[in-house]
Amino acid sequence: MVQYPPEKTSLNEGDQQELKELGFATARREFYAYRSVIRPNMVKTWWQRHLAENLQWFYKEMTEGKRPTMVIQAPPQHGKTEQVTDFISWVAGQDPNIRTIFGSYSDELGVKVNLSLQRIYDSERYKDVFELTKLNDTSASSTAARWLRNSTILEYVGYNGSFRNTTVMGQINGMGLDLGVIDDPMKGRAEAQSKVMRDKTWSWLTDDFFGRFSDKAGLLMIMTRWHMDDPLGRWIEHFPQTRVLRYAAVATKNERFRRKGEPLFPEMKPLEFLNQRKKVLTNAGWQSIYQQSPIAAGGDTFPTERFKVISSFDRSKVRNSIRYVDKASSDMSGDYTAAVLMHDMRDGGTVIEDVIRGQWPVSEREARLMQAAESDKATCQRYSIWFEQEPGSGGKESAEASVRRFKKFGAFADKVTGAKEIRAEPYAGAVQNGDVSLVAGGWNRAFLEEHEQFPVGTHDDQVDAASGAFNKLAESVGKYDRSLAWVG
Repeated sequence: MVQYPPEKTSLNEGDQQELKELGFATARREFYAYRSVIRPNMVKTWWQRHLAENLQWFYKEMTEGKRPTMVIQAPPQHGKTEQVTDFISWVAGQDPNIRTIFGSYSDELGVKVNLSLQRIYDSERYKDVFELTKLNDTSASSTAARWLRNSTILEYVGYNGSFRNTTVMGQINGMGLDLGVIDDPMKGRAEAQSKVMRDKTWSWLTDDFFGRFSDKAGLLMIMTRWHMDDPLGRWIEHFPQTRVLRYAAVATKNERFRRKGEPLFPEMKPLEFLNQRKKVLTNAGWQSIYQQSPIAAGGDTFPTERFKVISSFDRSKVRNSIRYVDKASSDMSGDYTAAVLMHDMRDGGTVIEDVIRGQWPVSEREARLMQAAESDKATCQRYSIWFEQEPGSGGKESAEASVRRFKKFGAFADKVTGAKEIRAEPYAGAVQNGDVSLVAGGWNRAFLEEHEQFPVGTHDDQVDAASGAFNKLAESVGKYDRSLAWVG
């Protein structure tokens, strides 16, 4: 950490200048030291340093041509945009030929970052650290005119580098970039809840913005997670190697630098302030804005961040396996058929290995279920397949027909009663306790999205099937009481 010497010192002028030069040299090499120089009054905390170190890593990866992608998730008003703005100026000082494009849902935010960069570039401290990176027309008398003229683009004198700010959906044709920065591409929950807007934002990000990247460019995103299917959710699905820095306003468990229940930046947002915000926000709002964990606006039965996504599991530890099927009433009803393969583990956890779901004609549905059952039987030692029996004679006949057709696998009908929300309680309790894992697969996104919207979502077939499987597995080893603790 670099600090300027105190104004009153016993050092002579030559020694003071030498100390300053040493600080400038360090600032050129280290981003956190650079921030200490250009912002001498900056409140220094572990999270500011941790983020700075990761940004330094990002730049190193970028200069080595590794095309890094990094995401910063942090609560509002904690200084993340300011730090990224400083990073853009530090990168420009390192190499004035680097072309940066900054995109956000708000033109106002882009202009604000643009003006902040101009103030940094014009400052004497920046000039002391980086002498070569300059803007056109640096006379003090023309500052206002320069800001007005360059509210969307800054070009570095004598070099090919530049900074451009634009809005998501804005035109960037003809522009190339070496550093892409996206700061909150979606305006808020209302916009994120619209699949049309999510699709439009994703198309702009992939087709327009991502298409401007040079062969060594890096992508830096600052995100508030409003929805499981937001641009970040989709990006990670396609690029799982993305480095994600998630800083919750209040720690939910003991971490490297703080303990459970401690705030992220108490010098700026103390716990009392955060608790006040939590009282007036919905749980979905608090989780998205401050904790960076998107859940459904309609409820918090299934906090989706509590699911654990795993790449594999130890089959020798499986105690019992069930494929539970919730069949659509007909192929013309608009409902989905869902079949969930769930394992009860000897260590007390639950693993969901596979989910098939679709709107199929009866013949295709039966073929798909038969194929799934054959595959299950080949890998599961203790296995059965269950079919939810809907009320009425039609539901009974359908379930009995399925039991006969799948008899060789150990097939049973489950005559369900009571509200779906009540039947889902034991399963929801296990999810809330972090005891349910999902094997990574293409079905994960739709599965999680349905859970986050339960019980107000359009569809609940996957929740029904998972709840049914969980309850049947519980019956096989004991019963799950109302306190959600294993007994028997």
